[in-house]
Amino acid sequence: MGERTRIVILDGYTINPGDNPWTPVEEYGDCTIHDRTPPELKLERARDAEIILTSKVKLDEATIAALPRLRYISLLATGYNNVDVAAAGRRGIPVSNVPAYSTESVAQTAFALLLELTTRVGLHDAAVRGGEWSHCPDHSFWKTSIVELDGLTLGIVGYGAIGRAVARIAQAFGMRTIAHAPRIPADPGPGPVPVRFVSLEELFATADVVTLNCPQTPENTEFVNEGLLSLMKRSAYLINVARGGLVNEADLARALRDGTLAGAGLDVVAHEPMLPDNPLLAAPNCIFTPHLAWASLAARRRLTGIVAANVAAFLAGSPINVVNGPWLAEGR
Repeated sequence: MGERTRIVILDGYTINPGDNPWTPVEEYGDCTIHDRTPPELKLERARDAEIILTSKVKLDEATIAALPRLRYISLLATGYNNVDVAAAGRRGIPVSNVPAYSTESVAQTAFALLLELTTRVGLHDAAVRGGEWSHCPDHSFWKTSIVELDGLTLGIVGYGAIGRAVARIAQAFGMRTIAHAPRIPADPGPGPVPVRFVSLEELFATADVVTLNCPQTPENTEFVNEGLLSLMKRSAYLINVARGGLVNEADLARALRDGTLAGAGLDVVAHEPMLPDNPLLAAPNCIFTPHLAWASLAARRRLTGIVAANVAAFLAGSPINVVNGPWLAEGR
């Protein structure tokens, strides 16, 4: 039996904090797993790797060039901006990602944020636990207006798999749906979800809720800025479960302070972990989750399975889910 392939996982903790074993990947080689890898240890830990699995540890051109044994990279995520995929391709190294593993979890989180903004479950739970219901002269009370979703218009920016899942859930709440996408799909499915495609300006001006479900690119970084925010209804909400860099955070904080919109629910921010001086921390009617939309156990188990399939396909000579180089057409 020949020497087993050397696999190094550089930052595996968020995928497996103890409930999602790496067993499917370990079948394919000698697997060294690091919970986290600081930049100064990256080269030392990856030195003998033939296969690297990484999520947030950056593999730039200089790093890739310094790893002569490296033959394959698989992301532990859908996004691949942390790897210089062009540099890898020039060295004959295919890079794969993990597509569509967290669609339902991300869509669920979008509505968790929206429901918290419109119903304020956390606020009222705290009031009850603080004794306000016990001392209330009435059988019922509410500390803020409760907003009903039925009949409201949801504007979805980005109509891929997650955008479609969001539209499906919105229909169950009785919401109307409009969307903006760079390329309007021929089949807007899944299922009988009526969607009207509009310009960004019309979407922000018309929607009662805007949800961001698009990837971040150099062209759309901070596109949600003062210009678009100023078009929104004062009663509208912004939900971001995509990438924090899509939003100009200073402009959003100002809009929330000025009452330009009613609230924002954010699972992502531009710099993660969140910096303590992020202006949104002091903004009113802004709620957060710490980039957890992708992280349900079901989604993480799907991720691990797809990563194992990526590794298996590479070792078999036919890499899949490839995002670079001459393998692009084959892998997509």
